[in-house]
This record gives sequence, C-alpha cells and structure tokens, in this order.
Amino acid sequence: MYLKTLRIQGFRRFDDLSLSFKDGLNVIVGPNNAGKTAVVDALRVLLAASDEGNLRLTELDLHEKPGGPPSPTATFTFVFSGLSEQNEADFSNALIAIKGADGKTIERYDAQFFVQYTQAEPGGRLRLRRWVGMHEENSMTTEMLEELRAIYLQPLRDPQQGLKPGRMSQISKLIQNMMPDKAARKELVKKLTTIDEELAKSEPISTTNAAISTKHESMLGTVLAQALELDLTSSDFNRFAARVGIAVGGRDVEQNGLGFNNLIYMAVVLSELAFNKTASYCGLLVEEPEAHLHPQLQAVLLDYLKTVEQPVVGERPVQVFVTSHSPNFAALADLDSICCVYDSPAGPVAFAPRGVAFGKGKKEKLQQYLNVTRAELFFARRIVFVEGAAELFLVEALAKNAGYDLRKHSISVISTDGLNFDAFLPLFGEKAMQIPVAIVTDADPAAPDQFPAATDALKLSATATAISKAEDEYVKCFFAQKTLEYDLALDATRRGLMVEALTDIHPTIGADLKVVVDGAATEQEKAKLFFAGTFERPEGKTSVKKGQFAQALAQGISESNAAIELPAYIESALDYVTGVIAQGPVGV
Repeated sequence: MYLKTLRIQGFRRFDDLSLSFKDGLNVIVGPNNAGKTAVVDALRVLLAASDEGNLRLTELDLHEKPGGPPSPTATFTFVFSGLSEQNEADFSNALIAIKGADGKTIERYDAQFFVQYTQAEPGGRLRLRRWVGMHEENSMTTEMLEELRAIYLQPLRDPQQGLKPGRMSQISKLIQNMMPDKAARKELVKKLTTIDEELAKSEPISTTNAAISTKHESMLGTVLAQALELDLTSSDFNRFAARVGIAVGGRDVEQNGLGFNNLIYMAVVLSELAFNKTASYCGLLVEEPEAHLHPQLQAVLLDYLKTVEQPVVGERPVQVFVTSHSPNFAALADLDSICCVYDSPAGPVAFAPRGVAFGKGKKEKLQQYLNVTRAELFFARRIVFVEGAAELFLVEALAKNAGYDLRKHSISVISTDGLNFDAFLPLFGEKAMQIPVAIVTDADPAAPDQFPAATDALKLSATATAISKAEDEYVKCFFAQKTLEYDLALDATRRGLMVEALTDIHPTIGADLKVVVDGAATEQEKAKLFFAGTFERPEGKTSVKKGQFAQALAQGISESNAAIELPAYIESALDYVTGVIAQGPVGV
C-alpha cells in the first residue's frame, strides 16, 4: 500500500496542485519558494496525524490569490493504491473502484482520504473535518488514522536528541517493534530484575541506598518515612526501552559529528518503520536529507534510501518522501523517483519525468548525462542548452560582457555534451515543464553554403532541422549561421580577441594566421580563413582543440574592457530567456 496521488487545494501557494508518487523513494525538487515544504506539510496533515509530526494549520495557511480574499477552505485528497485484501478490509469505507481501459471492468480498489480545514470566521480557529471514500458522510475513524504510520524529520533537526534515551525516542519505538511478543517481553524483564537484585547487593549501590534511606528516615521519622531503593533498570518492558540510547565507538552520541548522527538517526527511523508489524502504511517524510553531509555521503544516503523499494526478507516496504535543494541528490536519483515543483505561467505545478514518453534509449541516455551541473535543470527557472563545454564557456563570458546577469534571472546554461538535445528536451515544453528554454546550436549548412555571410538567409542542416521541430510555446531554437566560432569571427572586434587567444595557446599558428586573415578583403572571407586555419587545418597539421581555445577566448572576453557585440542569434536567445522579448524566432 502506497500513496499514489495527492491533491492540494487552497493551501499556502497552491490554489489547486496535483502530485503523483511512486512506491518507494520520491525526491521532491524545485527552485526556492516553489512550494516543496508546503508539499511535505500537506502530507503531514494525514500521514503524521497521530504522531508528534502532526501539523496544526491556521488561517495564515489558507491560499490567497493576488488581490483576492483567502480561500475559505484548505482541502487535501489522498489516494492510496496497491492495497492488499487486509488493507481493503481495514479501509472498506474508503474504497473507490478503479476501472480498466474498457470503462466497465473494475481493475482494483484504491483508498481515498479527505482532510479539510475551514475558516469559521475571520481571526478564528480553523475547523478540521476528515472523511473517506466517495461520500462526506463516511467519517475517518481513529482506527484508520492509526493504520497510517509516518515519521517527519524537519530540516533543522536535532539527531542527538532523537538518539538519546526517552519514552518517545525512536530507539524506544524500535525496541518495542523488535519484540512485540508479550511473553518474550515478560521473560526479558525477569532477566533484568535478576540482574537488578544482584547489583543492589554490591557497592556502591548498597551503600548509596543505605545512606539515602537513613537520611530520609531521620528527616521524617519511622512513621512517615517511605521505603526507598535505587531503580537500576525497569519494572516493565516499556520503561526499559525508554532507557536505551546509542553510543558511537564507545563515546556519547553528542561527541559524534552532526552529519553522521543524521545518518544514524535516519537508519534508526527507517528500521522502526521497516519492522513495524501493525500499521497498514508506513512512510518517512524528510526535509533536506543532505543537511550536514558532503557529496560522497549524500550519495551513500541516497543509495540507502533506494533500498526501501526492494526491502529484504522480514522487512516491510516504506514509502519515502524527501525534499532537496541539492543538485547532487537530483543527479543521483533515478528519474522515475523525481517530482519537480515549479512555477509555470499558470502558477505552481508539479511535474514527474516518469510520465514523459521518451524515445527509445533517450531516457537511459538522460540518466547517464545527468551530473551535478546538469541536474540544475530541475532548479532553474530558465535554461539555455548548448552543445558542449566550448559553447558553455563562451556563452557565459559573452553574456556577462553584454550585461546579462544570468544568475539573477535564475538561468542555467547547460551543456548537452554534443547534439544530445533530444535526451533533455522531453522534460520541457507545453506538455512537460513549462519554463523558457533556449536551444543555442549550429546551423552547419552543407557546401556550397558552408561559409555564409552574417546577413545571408539561414540554411539548416538535416540535424539542425530535426532540432528545430522541438519548438513550441516554451522551447525556442537559435541557430548560428555556421557554428559559434565561425559566427564570432564574422565581427572584427571579436575576431581580434580570437586571434589573441589563439596566439596565447599556439603562438606560431596564431601569428601566421593573423597575416593570412588580415589580407582577406571581406568579413566573410576573414571568418572563413580563421575558422579553417584554426579548426580545419590541412592534412598533416593538427587542428586546434575547440575546448582549449574556448577557455582562452572566454578568459580574453572576461578581461576585455571593450563592449563586445553579440552574434545576433545569441543575443536573441539571451533576450528570450531573460524576458526581454516574448519569443525567439527560428533563424535569428
């Protein structure tokens, strides 16, 4: 049994938001202030209703549209799937029939739960209502709530406190789960009592007990004095469990590092859930699991959280929800586990890549290409895709020189490591993530048009034409006349910087090529000679590596005090993603 869908209406930033989840691990990512914490809090109103993680809502939690009054209600709809026969019996009033493709045959039964907060009057407390199934008359019982067991770990958590002894500690709960049999508990208490009795006869226990009893009797007299004795362990199993804590390498847990204590605490919590024998559903809600962990330990933690999807024998499945600001977490997570919450033109929405219809092998390719840098795409509000590292260096340097502040516009420039746009683009557009995306790439026209002038009509290669078909309302393509390096060389100022960069890394090639280029008559011919003499050198001569050249040129651009005119297609792309123009037409 797992939570399949959650609908949030009238809560904080969300007017009406629907999310879908999978059994096992769910990683909720997105830009700051997108609503990730609100999603976790929405989960808490039901899943942690009987736990210390329960959330109390106030009128400030009601959604307020710009210029309008607050929503009168906040309503949360939870649908659980994967029910066993026992689950169906436990939640009989909550069942809803899910029909097959024919619209008639009942394929399965899911369980539907509603939680609603209503504002009785301005400034007053919110009224709480819970019901299940298809009708509001079907009340949600206390027994149903107790069948839903979830633990919430807040972002600024104190793992040391959670690992210390205490009646409500996770250690205590785990010990109780590990020994549910009453007879076994009674036998353990009997053994502990025997140990107590032996210890009570030994010093310093016996002498301490005698000292306290003597002073107590002398204070109150024999009539009022009470029978006192030191309590070493416990007289029942629950008290024993409450006295157990954790030591790390023989030291107190407070002497251990905060990051490792977080890992230990999560291991304890997951163990308590995995060995829970009574609840119908077990879940873990964690905000910022990467807190206090360096990247290697983040990877270790994520790999461990993935194991909940295939529990070992003797353990039960646990559904895990984590919110993260870490591109490292997003890069390491399986695409099917990711749920991205972001702001679309219509307001906050949720997007799950597992719902995208990728072409054959494209999803696997994207999973391989996602690293910490490329995983920024789940946190960016606007994106510029470029072919490789050379274009990435140069576009960022040119944008900065031209006064475009990409960071303040929350724009990520992402390399697709070649012409792999088709692996990334299914995540964006009208039917996916609706954010502005600019594809900056090459037209690469074939001969005899392979060295066009800056004002020539754009002629696309077959590959470029295929890329252009990805355009829609949000995804726009911007093509160079030939390639970025060639288009840069069409301008005298830019070409001067290019010659200097080439001379820095290859003095002889740079000096010789400068003479040849300066002797040409037109800008088109000069650009052609520079490009061919640098990247298409004759047989027997090694061509300059584009990545090395791009680094040198980017450095030169960054150090230049001159205003550098951008190639038209790059200017159009940057104007599009920064919102200067509504859209960037093909061919600009």
